[in-house]
Amino acid sequence: MKPIVAELVASALRALPELAEAADGIDLDGTVERTRDASHGDFACNIAMRLAKPARKKPRDIAAIIVAALGDSATVDKIEIAGPGFINFYLSAQAFHAELERTLAQGASYGRQAPKEGPRINLEFVSANPTGPLHVGHGRGASYGATVGNLLEAAGYPVHREYYVNDAGRQMDILGASVWLRWLEANGVDVAFPLGGYRGEYIRNIADEIDTAGLDVPTAESVARGLPGDSDDDKDAYVDALVARAKALHGEDGFDRIRQQALESIRDEIREDLEEFGVHFDEWFSEQSLTKSNRVDDALAVLEERGMLYKQDGATWFPATQFGDEKDRVVVRENGVKTYFASDIAYHFDKRERGYDHLIDILGADHHGYVTRVRAGLEAMGYEADDLEVKLVQFVTLYRGGERVQMSTRSGQFDTLRQLRAEVGNDAARFYYVSRSNDQHLDFDLDVAKSQSSDNPVYYIQYAHARVASVFRQLGEKALTWDKANGRAQLGLLGEPQEKALMTSMSRYPEVLELAANNRAPQHLVHYLRDLANDFHTYYNAHAFIVDDAGLRDARLYLVSAARVVIANGLGILGVSAPEKM
Repeated sequence: MKPIVAELVASALRALPELAEAADGIDLDGTVERTRDASHGDFACNIAMRLAKPARKKPRDIAAIIVAALGDSATVDKIEIAGPGFINFYLSAQAFHAELERTLAQGASYGRQAPKEGPRINLEFVSANPTGPLHVGHGRGASYGATVGNLLEAAGYPVHREYYVNDAGRQMDILGASVWLRWLEANGVDVAFPLGGYRGEYIRNIADEIDTAGLDVPTAESVARGLPGDSDDDKDAYVDALVARAKALHGEDGFDRIRQQALESIRDEIREDLEEFGVHFDEWFSEQSLTKSNRVDDALAVLEERGMLYKQDGATWFPATQFGDEKDRVVVRENGVKTYFASDIAYHFDKRERGYDHLIDILGADHHGYVTRVRAGLEAMGYEADDLEVKLVQFVTLYRGGERVQMSTRSGQFDTLRQLRAEVGNDAARFYYVSRSNDQHLDFDLDVAKSQSSDNPVYYIQYAHARVASVFRQLGEKALTWDKANGRAQLGLLGEPQEKALMTSMSRYPEVLELAANNRAPQHLVHYLRDLANDFHTYYNAHAFIVDDAGLRDARLYLVSAARVVIANGLGILGVSAPEKM
């Protein structure tokens, strides 16, 4: 309904050339907002204050000129000038009735904007290292990313959802060595497991399943001979030596067989987890493909051509400090090995080369230092730093029975996303993960998430949808039917305060979607749906819907049918189901 008010103001300005010229370049939608107090109308417009300086007039005088030019409108009952020059609009019942009609006519499309040609958005999220199952922290990134993607699509943007598979480098060697050692253990070869290895039971499961045909089982002595000690002070030396020993005993190809099977097993499990969680990707982009396609070399060549690399101490450096980073970054080490940072630059270079105009990376909060350096890399290659938008997702703490649940990936002591989903269900998990801003720490109370009461907001919202469905079942049980056309014609009978409150709340939905999409902030939709459900339950508890008066009955059923559409649409954006029964 906000665009209706903005268009009324625009129409008045078109009839006022002097003010229209002063208003040139002002986004009129941005001058209109919902009032916080219903006594001040439904919408307030501050255009008069915005025009005071360029028009060289007092705001209230400008407001009076605009109001005089507005004329009569079927959508507005009253217009008032308030305070320093606000123009307050009191919308007519007809305007709200038209919005109800629009809601039912558009159905699942209600609130969604027409498709835009651009910008083309590449949305990367989750991108968890394929070294173990997804944990509950990854679940928050998955839920947030999927919901942001849904919001952006609802706002009309073309969105490409991408998972970056970190399947290259040292961490893959450590994974391979961890599985290798468990395979040796299963074959009676006992070698001390590295402190820096991956210890979860899933490693043993992978070791039991991999194909090792043609690989000889070495002796414990041949594996352990000459290995350095392992300690908390230096966890790298021992595990790195184990990797080298595995390659020496089985050859690069033999070790790669183990490593690749481990990678594929974990990657497939991650994909399955996410699919079952309702999180889908258009592309799973392999880090290995960057090397195979020479993309890293291509990106470094662009930097070289632009004078953005230099040599020092045998290594190749990128002058990140020129772009606001705290220090320059190595892209090629003295031994010729390219760094993770080089791959990161190449990956984002590749995204832009694939034709994406705006890149959104959703990362864990521990990646905060990553933002400046990758933006620096893009800027150094000639792109705008703002082409890359990074949203950091803060940590999750689980509570069960009032006690904090401890989590640690390498030790194997953690709650996986799969375990969480089994305990509270997909709906509660998807909802609670986005109930707070992504940059705020999230305390996830498992007991509340499982409760079937008004204390559990996802249950409370779903119950509102189920209640509407139950009303229509009751209608059938009474051998009555709903005359939809008559309901539309009789909307004038809806004069109860709860009915006006529900209509007003429902009409906010498109604005909330736009706000949540523009700010990448799903929590706005969460809070809105909770408020809408409250307005519905208040109405449900105050009035009967299946009344003897057919006109009033049809009108009330028209209203709650529209409420059902809005609730279902909003839950759908969040990746939450809208049940017919509970």
